[in-house]
Amino acid sequence: MVAGARPSPNIWNNPAVYELENRAADPDGRLAATLSSLAAWTDRTVLDIGCGTGFHLPFFAAGAFGRAGSVVGVEPHPDLVAIAWRRTRGLGNVRVLEGTAQALPLPDASVDVVHARWAYFFGPGCEPGLAELDRVVRRGGTGLLIDNDGTRSTFGSWFRRGYPMVDPDEVERFWSRHGWTRTPVDMGWRFESRADFEAVVRIEFAPAVADQILSEYDGLEVDYAVNVWSKDF
Repeated sequence: MVAGARPSPNIWNNPAVYELENRAADPDGRLAATLSSLAAWTDRTVLDIGCGTGFHLPFFAAGAFGRAGSVVGVEPHPDLVAIAWRRTRGLGNVRVLEGTAQALPLPDASVDVVHARWAYFFGPGCEPGLAELDRVVRRGGTGLLIDNDGTRSTFGSWFRRGYPMVDPDEVERFWSRHGWTRTPVDMGWRFESRADFEAVVRIEFAPAVADQILSEYDGLEVDYAVNVWSKDF
C-alpha cells in the first residue's frame, strides 16, 4: 500500500462484491448524464482518482461521455491496481498508476477532467488532495467529485445511521468554501438478486447496522441520492 493511503472500508477487502455494487449503481444513467453535462470529455485527458479495480476506466476510454484522448487511473492499493491494469490492458489510451490523491504521480497541468467517486471521504480532511488538483489540472479543466448525500433518500438515512460522525451540513459547507458547486442526483441502486443486495449492504455497513437494514428492507431497488461537486479550473 502506498504511504499516506487511507484504507477503503469496502472495496479494499471485498473487490468482487464491490463489483456488484458498481453494476447496481445508476441503473437509469442519471449520474452518467450529469457527469456528461458538467465537463467536456472528448479528446481530453481524464484522471480517475481512487479508480479501484478500474470499473469506470473503459467507459471514459471508449466514449460513454465522449471518447477521451487518454485516461489515467490512480489507486493506492496494489492488488486493485493489478486488477485495473488487467481490465484495461487491451485499451490503447489507458494507464493505471499506483498513488494517492494527495501525491498524484502526474506532472503539473497534465489533466483536463478529474473524476473521483467516493475517494475524498466526504470533504473535511481532503485538503491535500484538493491542492494536488490545483497542481495537475490544466486551466480550463474540470473536477467532478461524487459523494453520498446524507440529507435525503433511503440510502441517505442508512448512511446517517451507519456513519453518524459525518455531518452532511458540514460536508456541504466544506465544498462550498473551497469553490465547488453542488449538483444533486437521484442515482439509485438496482440489484439482480437479493443475495447481491445483502452482500453489498454488508460491506458498506458495520454488522449491526447491516442486520437492521436487511431486516427492514426487502426490495432489490433503493432510492439513493448523491452529490456531484464540480469546479472549473
